[in-house]
Parts: sequence; structure tokens; C-alpha cells
Amino acid sequence: MQVFTGLTSTEFCESYYRESKFSQTSWVQFGQDALLIANESDWQQIIQETGRRATPFKQNSNPSQKENLYLVIQKGRLFQKEHPDVPVLMDKGRFLVVELDSQQAQQWDKGDEPCYAIRPLQDYPVVFQLRSPSATRLRASTEIQNLVNQISQLSLQQTLQKLVSFPTRYSTSQFYTEAATWVKEQLDLLGYETRIDEITVRGEKSLNVIAQKQGKGTDNRELVILTAHLDSINHDDEPLGISPGADDNGSGSAGVIEIAKVLKNYEHQHDLCLVLFGGEEQGLFGSQQYVRDLTQAERSRIKAVINMDMIGSLNTATPTVMLEGARLSQAVIDGLAYSAEIYTGLTVQTSLNPFASDHVPFINAGLPAVLTIEGADSANNAIHSANDTLTLLNDQLMLEILRMNVAFMASLLNESAI
Repeated sequence: MQVFTGLTSTEFCESYYRESKFSQTSWVQFGQDALLIANESDWQQIIQETGRRATPFKQNSNPSQKENLYLVIQKGRLFQKEHPDVPVLMDKGRFLVVELDSQQAQQWDKGDEPCYAIRPLQDYPVVFQLRSPSATRLRASTEIQNLVNQISQLSLQQTLQKLVSFPTRYSTSQFYTEAATWVKEQLDLLGYETRIDEITVRGEKSLNVIAQKQGKGTDNRELVILTAHLDSINHDDEPLGISPGADDNGSGSAGVIEIAKVLKNYEHQHDLCLVLFGGEEQGLFGSQQYVRDLTQAERSRIKAVINMDMIGSLNTATPTVMLEGARLSQAVIDGLAYSAEIYTGLTVQTSLNPFASDHVPFINAGLPAVLTIEGADSANNAIHSANDTLTLLNDQLMLEILRMNVAFMASLLNESAI
């Protein structure tokens, strides 16, 4: 079926839909923006209506075949770097709308590998939403505000400088082993109970770093998990090429260490676990094996998993975080959004389309996990290359995301068991 597409506002689409009798018109939400899709008979009336309402509207020049419209979910700009000639109908950084024939889509789709995925657009009426502020004013806790205030820009920068000093953190390299050993030593110094678990990445050895802090509760202690992947990769040159991985994912790894510093002396009832995964860039190997090895008793105790992956690139006009999970993660998304509203100035985007990071194996196992990632209006073009350096990072964005995460975690760690 031939359709016409154009970019407009979600607000227009919502009001137009309430009034419209055009059954062949649909739209896909990307925060405040929308991709409007209509057949030829409706299209001229839509154009007239946007003009009458003075609604911003940008028509794509050529009609499309509806069945050939696909949603691309990508890390950075990896799909566009690999397929630069594919026309993009809508660009929201992590999310693209493109037109492909079904054979191309099937051939190019990376599946669950953490590069990009290609999905039929018709399956995704809402790609992400912009979170509205609460109707009532939310009040800060003095205790949690004190923790939030301890997030240190200098400390975070020092950790990042160390992580990017390794020529690469490729999962099966000696440099990765050195980085993992250094991270474990830092968590040891903070007083956490630590261990290194060996994992297998396509027949080779890599490592997960795990740190734990037991809560002071005596009965029904639950578990809060904070994760990030420690590894990096270079797809531009060769996998073992220079790969500082500042944003992907030095930012998230340094964030775990910074939150560990803030929570080291915090007295809490429930248990805390910090995990830095290997093998993420090759296909989520570290997190898959970690989840696989959880006992049923351990799974039943998990209150929330908060994953940090790429929290340093400012892709939006104002500092913005994307909270990405699934329906089973909704309570975690809500809690993080409330913490962002109370303790930060972050704009919050939310998505129920989990993809390509270490929250996914938890979700697939029925565990409430959420990815906290830089907002998705544009994207970091330098990841998976030698150019993913500290110069691209926005300190204030990282600090705000860490403040949100530590505030939510602190509240969970002392929340009454349900």
C-alpha cells in the first residue's frame, strides 16, 4: 500500500485523531514529535489541517510502501555508518525510520547483537515518550539529598581518565583484564566484598567484576543491582584497535564506581550489588551468563536492576535521560523518573522497547531492569572507534544521571519489603 509520510507534533496527531474519521491514517510517537502516515486520499486534507492550525509539518518528498517502513534501533550511529545511502525518513539518534524492502531488512538485521536492529514500524506505535512533570510537587528527602550532593565531578573525571588510559578494553584482551583488576581494587578499597567471575565470550575468556554490600535488615532482605559494561571495541579499524570507549562505556563504568563511593557508608536495610560486565560488545555475554547463574532464591529478591550504558553524550538541547525498560519494569521507570524530577534538572524520555544493553537479559528473565542512557534526539557518532574520547563527554549530563540513579537506589535500599 502506498502511503505518504511527514513529520509533525504528537500534540497535533492526538487532537487530529480525536476528531478524524480517516481510518487509514496512523502515526508513530517519538517524544514530542511524530511521524504521520496516511493514504493519498487523506493526505491533502491533513496538509490543509496542519496549515489551518499553523502546526509545524515537514512532508517527506516521496511516497512510500507502508510495508517497507522499518524502525531501526541503533547504538550511536552504527546503522548509518554501515549503510550511509539508506534514506532516513525520521532521525531521533537511537531511533530511525527508514524504507527498505523486506529482503534488505532481513539480510541487514543484526538481531540481538548490540549494534542495531531493524523492526517493522507497524509494530511500534510508540517508540518513546516525553515524561510530564508530576501534578503535585514532590519533596526531597534530606538524607537522600545529602547523598546526591556527594556525587563528585572531580572524582568521576579521575576514574574516567584511568579507564580511557587503557589502549582498549576489548573483552578478551590483556588490557581488559588489567582494567577489570583495577576496578576490583577500587571497590576493595571502598570496603565492598568483591570477586571476579570468569565468563566465556565466543570460546575465549573474559571477566565480570562483582561487588556486594549487605544490608542491615534481619528479615526479608531484598536486592538492588547497579550494572554497566566495562568493555570497549573498535569497529572502524579492527576489534583490538585503539578504543578508549569514553562514552561507550567508560561513562557508565565510572558511574558505577562513583555511586559505590557515595553509598559505601550509607546504612541501608536491603542488599546492594554492583556488576561490571565483560562481553557486552560481542553480544551481552557477561550479563547473559550472570543472569543464567542466578538462583531462583536470588531472582526472587531483586527489587530493581539499574543499568548505565552511554550516559555522557549530550544529544539534546537540554540534559536528557532515556529510561528504557519493559512493562515489567514500569515501577522502576516511575521511580527513576520521580528521582530525576526531585533531585535533578533532567528531561526524561521513556521507552518500553528494550534493546542491546545489559538490561535485556534481566528483562528476558522476568526481572525488572531499566537502562539509563543519554537522551535520544541525536547520537554519538564516535562510539566503537578511536574517537570515543573524553572530549565528547558532557560532565553535567553524567552528573545529573548519577544523581538520579543514586537517589532512586538509596530510596529502594531502605524501602519496606512488599
